[in-house]
Amino acid sequence: MDEKNELRWWEVSVRVDGEAAEAVCELFNHHGQGGAVVEQVVGEENDETPAALTVVVKAYLPATRQGRESRQRLEEGLWHLSQLYPIPSPQIRDLAQVDWATAWREQFTTLHVGQRVVIKPTWLSYSPSPDETIIELDPGMAFGTGLHPTTRQCLLALEEHLRPGMSVLDLGSGSGILAIAAAKLGAGAVLALDTDPTAVEVARANVRANGVQQQVTVAHGSLSAVQGTFDLVLVNILAHVIIELIAQGLINRLKAGGIIVTAGIIAEQAADVETALREQGVAIVERKVERDWVSFIGRKG
Repeated sequence: MDEKNELRWWEVSVRVDGEAAEAVCELFNHHGQGGAVVEQVVGEENDETPAALTVVVKAYLPATRQGRESRQRLEEGLWHLSQLYPIPSPQIRDLAQVDWATAWREQFTTLHVGQRVVIKPTWLSYSPSPDETIIELDPGMAFGTGLHPTTRQCLLALEEHLRPGMSVLDLGSGSGILAIAAAKLGAGAVLALDTDPTAVEVARANVRANGVQQQVTVAHGSLSAVQGTFDLVLVNILAHVIIELIAQGLINRLKAGGIIVTAGIIAEQAADVETALREQGVAIVERKVERDWVSFIGRKG
């Protein structure tokens, strides 16, 4: 029998929401083959799982010794996360090699965000209309595929508020999707920063794959590495990090009249972020809400 056909895989999946979604996705990205798959679900009648758990995060692991070790570390990581978030036990499914190849890719489809942005995996064909902007992004080792509400909120904000030639700062750039979108929507220069070296490498590869390396600079670092001021600042992280960055002088990196987009904020922490922004002279232009996630679009006075 062909050795390839003998190889089997495990599909590990867990239903989560809120801040837990990002934490679980990061864990699955680290241990899963090809990164994590994030799948939105709708609660079914008589479903005992709480209604708030509306995202399924999946990882695929080869049923080998190395894969078994990765699965153990993944399950241990989930146990530790369950001490902080309401995370149920993972579901494990056995797959044949051909099943894995199909299952892994069939989770990803072409995504339309707003009026212009289209996100697609490299292996899918798509014929855009003249007004559409294509972002090619395969699953990798960093969060940000356009499926998560925080990513979508930022993409919508870019489509609505970015003007040609604007300078853009993307703090916590992850996969680079927002920096790439900014460049393709007309930004003059984009600086994308992340403190995770793996995310930096993934973002650089994605920037090259989308042909925007002339506009986008990807680097390792955070606010302390930033020089100059920008027309538009993106911060898609978590509420407490956003508040810390504001306290460290984030608004000083925004030009007068510039736009700041803050996302990654769960509803119960939104008031704290809004207060921190207003105290630094930022007027809230718009508040976007999707499920439990809130984003603010502000303008510096």
